[in-house]
Amino acid sequence: MEAGHISGGAPDRIQPASLDLALGRRAWRLRASFLPGRGRTVVDRLVDGLAMQEIDLADGAVFERGCVYLVELQESLALPPAVCGGANPKSSTGRIDVFVRLVVDHGAAFDEAPAGYQGPLYAEISPRSFSIIAREGSSLNQLRLKKGAVRLDDGALAALQKATPLVGGGADIDGGLGLSVAFGSDEIVGWRARRHSALIDVDRKGALDPVDYFEPLSKQKSGFLILDPDEFYILVSKERLVIPPDYAAEMTPISPGLGEFRVHYAGFFDPGFGWSEAGAAGSRAVLEVRSRETPFVLEDGQLVARLVYEKMATRPEKLYGEGIGSNYQGQDLKLSKHFL
Repeated sequence: MEAGHISGGAPDRIQPASLDLALGRRAWRLRASFLPGRGRTVVDRLVDGLAMQEIDLADGAVFERGCVYLVELQESLALPPAVCGGANPKSSTGRIDVFVRLVVDHGAAFDEAPAGYQGPLYAEISPRSFSIIAREGSSLNQLRLKKGAVRLDDGALAALQKATPLVGGGADIDGGLGLSVAFGSDEIVGWRARRHSALIDVDRKGALDPVDYFEPLSKQKSGFLILDPDEFYILVSKERLVIPPDYAAEMTPISPGLGEFRVHYAGFFDPGFGWSEAGAAGSRAVLEVRSRETPFVLEDGQLVARLVYEKMATRPEKLYGEGIGSNYQGQDLKLSKHFL
């Protein structure tokens, strides 16, 4: 920000390894999701006829479930040649089943700002289970900046697990750190989104009763849960994770070989998540799970996702949970910050 590589950002939205992005005033309801493609800007595609309606977010607006929107963000980038950007939804966004992806001019992939990118940023927003209210200044996704090769390979990850245990017990390391689902001793083992619920205001914390929006799932005598097609679930990992201060971590896209479901829209973990010196003794990963076309069985301890670790350039001055208003430090099964 000080060097002018990020414009429009606010210092109070800086996290240990990311920047919370803010919605601007202009939004559009779209006919369909799109990528600009090389050689074309977002505005070029909007004037092609993909925009159905322009929306002013100054006083807030409803984003309806099942619809696709594009919002111009307050931030823009002028990145150095060797620096690229990556984005993902915030945890609270993913936990209410709102699909948010970064879009940039000339972009050929979502959630990526290529090295040296100069231009505006946009967020594609598609609520899946609940309609939401958002406004200018609301924050639904976050940006990370990377330079060089930052991801740890399996050898480096195994060495880190040995030096600073990332999970208790044996670690499943194969293309990242394996995470399994927990249907253990707790009476409630998960939540399933209810259809036709009321609106969710994305900026109001602790205002909603969970049972108005989610059906609690009790522990099954069978030890497994059948995912119904096209339903949204909140589940939790069996493992308690630790993200050491010099690292961040990201959930990788689910392998089709693991089953008929998708896990974790908002799969980014800041340095200090679950770290004892930042106020936790391991934190479970909350899993945002959407089933696909076929009913599918999940069993206690079944592998559902993998976590990749990335090296920070320097240790952050503040860690996740260390007096910065973190919502999910030390968490077990937990809904988003919007719920009581």
